[in-house]
Amino acid sequence: MSHVTKRFPGVVANDQVDFDVMAGEIHGLLGENGAGKTTLMNILSGLSRPDVGDIYVKGQKVSLKSPKDAIEEGIFMVHQHFMLIPNLTVAENVILGARQPREPLLDIEKVEKKISVLANSYGLEINPRARLWQLSAGERQKVEILKALYRSADILILDEPTSNLSPVELKTLSQMLVRMKGEGKGIIFITHKIYEALELADRVTVLRRGKVIGTLRRDEAEQKELVKMMIGHEVPELYRRELSRAASCFQVRDLVVGGDMGVDAVRGVDFEICSGEIFGIAGVAGNGQSELVEAIAGLRKVVKGRIAFEGKDITHYTPDRLYAIGLYHIPEKRVETGIAPDANVAENLALGNHSSYVRNFLLDYKAMANGARELIKSYGVMTPSESSTVNTLSGGNIQKLIVARCISMSPKLLIASNPTAGLDVSATHFVHEKLLELRDKRTGILLVSSDLDELLMLCDRIAVMYRGRIAGVVKSAEAVKEEIGEMMMGSGGL
Repeated sequence: MSHVTKRFPGVVANDQVDFDVMAGEIHGLLGENGAGKTTLMNILSGLSRPDVGDIYVKGQKVSLKSPKDAIEEGIFMVHQHFMLIPNLTVAENVILGARQPREPLLDIEKVEKKISVLANSYGLEINPRARLWQLSAGERQKVEILKALYRSADILILDEPTSNLSPVELKTLSQMLVRMKGEGKGIIFITHKIYEALELADRVTVLRRGKVIGTLRRDEAEQKELVKMMIGHEVPELYRRELSRAASCFQVRDLVVGGDMGVDAVRGVDFEICSGEIFGIAGVAGNGQSELVEAIAGLRKVVKGRIAFEGKDITHYTPDRLYAIGLYHIPEKRVETGIAPDANVAENLALGNHSSYVRNFLLDYKAMANGARELIKSYGVMTPSESSTVNTLSGGNIQKLIVARCISMSPKLLIASNPTAGLDVSATHFVHEKLLELRDKRTGILLVSSDLDELLMLCDRIAVMYRGRIAGVVKSAEAVKEEIGEMMMGSGGL
């Protein structure tokens, strides 16, 4: 990519960017939220066209007017927000848009067998007949990767590919990428986790505010230097006090929750959270964490059991009743359930808190805009203005918006599902600080995260979920990362 420039109203997303990836190379792409990484890769994958600049594939200048053009050039992008159709099966999603040998006829059984062979070959366990809406975020990511493998892509772009993976799944992904690299594929690896780039990438390019700050080989790059290149300064260490004894404020007893596959996804779960405690839940995607959170947040029916908050039974409360008693939820599927995409930033920041902006039975939009501007500044949400439509924001800035909305309401209990997924190092540190501040104010926090390092850093206790049950609970100070990783895969014990 040569001298690529892309402008949006009020924003220069890419400014004279030069970028290249070689055959048999993993090239890491780092940068803050809104630095222009996804925009640059959208241009390379044919989703967007540059205002200025050229693209060359295997030495030849190409014109990529659509994703179809990019795929024909061997370029495929696995997006941070998956490009999948919920009502179709895994196999149907994988082949969507791909030419079939006997068109217009389709031998779906043959396709399913090919997908199963590919999945097994690359360590991606997935049922080709499952429908997308039945799958967790981590499982959906596997489907996106299978789409690229099915099309024999030469250049694979991965946008935040590890957001929903356990340590064991991350190891499998790393092995798969190394294998693809050995097959001569060029891999572009967008991540906010610097240690992942240092572990996997042969070279690392850093973008800041749309410009290339520099490109380093792995052997000449260090974490502190990359952080400074990304955000312009170092990130201070977190201060975390020890938990003092406190009364239990939230209890889950013998909880059973149905899943989308027709069987129970949560099977007799018990735990409690104290005031001022961060209670973590670890587990590989698809082991009941999502269904557990949805049941607690009033988004999924409880089959059996009891949920209690401050001594009151809230098992069948709806989300609005939960908001009213101070229980807030940062959802896993932020675009699907965390925002109103066609509404503006100010309206989204006010969701669930509209009553505080009512004046004489009408919404005071001026007050709403003023409140939004304060949160935008405090949480570093990169947007042209509070009146911008939310679906124009990057994934990381949408996440910042949701976190800002929930934490600013001073919850008594916060349910946070992967709250830092897709956030850069500076924003992740900021969210961690906010969670610890809530904890110090005696807020109970249920933190469900696929990032085991995050759980070990923030939580007082960590529970491991496997096949819908709590396999064990351990104090973070006594936890061993490798043992928890093994528990997440069904072996070992706590």
